[in-house]
Amino acid sequence: MDPVIVVGAGPVGLVLSLALAAQGVPCVLLDEDAGKDETRPARTVVLREDTAALVERLGCTTLRDEGVRWSGWRSMRRKQLVSELPLGEDAPYGDRLPSPVHLPQHALTRGLRGAIARQELVQMAPFSRIDTLEQDPAGVTVHTREPDSTWWRGSYLVGCDGARSTVRKLLDIRFSGRTAVERHAVAALRTELPWPGQAVLHRLPPWRSGGAEVTARPLPDGAWRLDWLLPPRGELVTPDALITRVRDTLAGWCGGETPPYELLDTGVYTLHHRLARRWRVRRAFLAGDAAHLLGALGTQGLDEGLRDAENLAWKLAQAWHHGASDVLLDSYQAERRAAVASRLRAADQSLPILRGGGGLRTLVPGSARGHDSLLADGHLGCGPLGAPPSYTHSPLSPPRAEAHTTVGTPPGAPVADVRVTAPDGTTVRLRERLGQGHLLVVLVAPGTGVWDRRHWLMAGVMPRLVEAVDALPVRGELLVTEAYPGASAHTVLLVRPDGHLVASFCGVRPRELFAAADAVRGGEPRASVPADQTADIN
Repeated sequence: MDPVIVVGAGPVGLVLSLALAAQGVPCVLLDEDAGKDETRPARTVVLREDTAALVERLGCTTLRDEGVRWSGWRSMRRKQLVSELPLGEDAPYGDRLPSPVHLPQHALTRGLRGAIARQELVQMAPFSRIDTLEQDPAGVTVHTREPDSTWWRGSYLVGCDGARSTVRKLLDIRFSGRTAVERHAVAALRTELPWPGQAVLHRLPPWRSGGAEVTARPLPDGAWRLDWLLPPRGELVTPDALITRVRDTLAGWCGGETPPYELLDTGVYTLHHRLARRWRVRRAFLAGDAAHLLGALGTQGLDEGLRDAENLAWKLAQAWHHGASDVLLDSYQAERRAAVASRLRAADQSLPILRGGGGLRTLVPGSARGHDSLLADGHLGCGPLGAPPSYTHSPLSPPRAEAHTTVGTPPGAPVADVRVTAPDGTTVRLRERLGQGHLLVVLVAPGTGVWDRRHWLMAGVMPRLVEAVDALPVRGELLVTEAYPGASAHTVLLVRPDGHLVASFCGVRPRELFAAADAVRGGEPRASVPADQTADIN
């Protein structure tokens, strides 16, 4: 079968190619450039817990080597501290908020390209700009120009080629939305601030050039990225004006005197909110900035692009290896477009009150602390502005059955990253078993950690559960955990390859487990459940 063609070698295209290769799918990665990213310290990315884990799982080492995990979040208004939240390991147990990872985008891209270089199933094609796209029932054909005219043949194609996507234009897909939602002046510099390791949001700072809002986010090697919110249109940021902002801001935070600093990079960027009308046209798909643009109020467009890649990869892998129904392939647009549209709505509804003017004063608390909480959601990856999506109304969701039970994770939401043990005795985090192209079946069995594995594999419900997993219509991996939030003993969880909960069952229920697994793959026809798998065990 022909490889999958991925157009665009930015972070989303690189991650999608690696995720497909991890599931045994060969790819051709068409890169317009020479395979090198410009070094720009002011161009950085913030990854949430789930997307950072995805990137590391795919073999990118730069998050560990060149990324900074924030130790806290500090919010100020005028001269007052509004809130201070510890993050990650510094937060109290039970109130723990995950710590985002902050690093230069060129470092992330370099790490992903290094992982691609070690992956035999990905073919890089530099200087490959497409100008023709044709589809037929068996695959996709594209033509690239410069330096050599070349035709490429693929089973599927994914456009990860950015906001000005050629793939989107060739597919004649509308890209409607709002222009210049926010503008920011940016500086990357090396200095010492009073809050090492903490991200800072300062609204209405009390110095003349502070503007409406300024943020500071730590980077490796004592560097920081500073962002000043600008009026949507009009203000021209000259080099002298930007230096004045830097000096005034550092002096305002450091007792009235500007500390020594080294200016590394500067820039001005404009944020747009746009959403492609369609994300799938037969065998061609869109992902990342080609499908959506967002980023106001601290939200991170790259996070959503990486979630696109993770969602689509396992579905294309199923299609490539075993064939797939339109229900499965259409579910990519149904799930991801709805999730991004919800994020855009939340940002658009919040902007009027947070940036001035009328609007949702009955929905958004009017106090500075209420506004701060909403902004923190966007920056920290919480709430409607930033939390990982839940695919509650997915077309892949199985019908509710009597055997289903409730746990701490609702169906469609990302599962908790508990420790699990495989039948071979390997003990890892649940998230480390994702992205391998198969379903995960997790049995909650308190006490297994102190039992000899030879005993619990043959004890209680395990033999029957092993038999039920072997009979699933798609490949599944059986794991055991000591505990799961909100789950009782002998609860069985069915988890998608991208880490979203399909269903949870009270005991071993082969018939319902089979039906749920069949729903996840889009109901591709297969022989009925074997007769000896119809009995239920509690």
